[in-house]
Amino acid sequence: MHTSPNTSLGVTLNVIASVFFALMFAYTSLLDALSGEEIYGWRMLLTFPCLTLIILLRGYWAQVVVIYQRLRRERYLWATRLVAAALVGVQQWLFLWAPGNGYGLAVSLGYFMLPITMVIVGRIAFNDRMSRLQQLACVFAVLGIVNQMALSQTLEWPTLVICLGYPGYFWLRRKTDTNNIGGLWFDMLLSLPVSLLFIVAGGQVIASLDAGAGLSGLVLGLGMLSALALAFQSLSAPHLNLSLFGLLVYVEPVLLLLVALLLGESILPGEWPTYIAIWLAVLVLTADGVRGLRRQRRVRNAAVEPAVVDTGNSPSVS
Repeated sequence: MHTSPNTSLGVTLNVIASVFFALMFAYTSLLDALSGEEIYGWRMLLTFPCLTLIILLRGYWAQVVVIYQRLRRERYLWATRLVAAALVGVQQWLFLWAPGNGYGLAVSLGYFMLPITMVIVGRIAFNDRMSRLQQLACVFAVLGIVNQMALSQTLEWPTLVICLGYPGYFWLRRKTDTNNIGGLWFDMLLSLPVSLLFIVAGGQVIASLDAGAGLSGLVLGLGMLSALALAFQSLSAPHLNLSLFGLLVYVEPVLLLLVALLLGESILPGEWPTYIAIWLAVLVLTADGVRGLRRQRRVRNAAVEPAVVDTGNSPSVS
């Protein structure tokens, strides 16, 4: 499905999506009666139908069909999909568990470091070329990590799960040629049995149905936030090229950092060099992305008739 691009509209929709993801991050503080596992279970159960509707409305169902046909032909593709579902499921659980358990800053730092680790994995696993600015960003990131290691001898495990787990997930999607919204649909489909298990094992929301609509209403609100975030992210994709879409990734961790601070967490004095180094790395990557956008714009202006391409980017898997 192809539409005429409107960059300003795409940026606005994408930023709104990041705001909804940040609101969902903060919203978990209202669900302190539930375990992180039950919150994750309800989010997945309520979001999956919305994701299916987005795919149908945006014309991406053919991607689902192609992967289904491959699953019937390729013996080992099921195994890779199960691994991918487990990898992304852990990330989505952590996103909802962390803010209520004092790890909001650790998760936001993981998202700040994620683009850098993605660049490194791309260079190692796929021999992707690194620009000078990307190399400089990696140097800043390493300095930040060294400071954190010297301070506490380790990075907090949620930071490591985010900045190392997601590159592994996207590496697997790229290696198996399932790096699209259809692949995400199958990953979420395979996560549903675990989600239902968490819902039944937790039982808080089911038990609350007899006592009133309070807790169940809050859970429905979580599902609505998740669906809106996915919807706005999906709607933004056709209006953004891949470079600009990648730059907007940095909006979300900034908002997650603010949410963590509002929830009562704080950055220790010795941790500031780590955050400053990571933020410098992000600024350098942003400058590299802006330079790439300008180069693409010059190429388009030189063309007689610029092509319009629907990127078909997958919604965020936060």
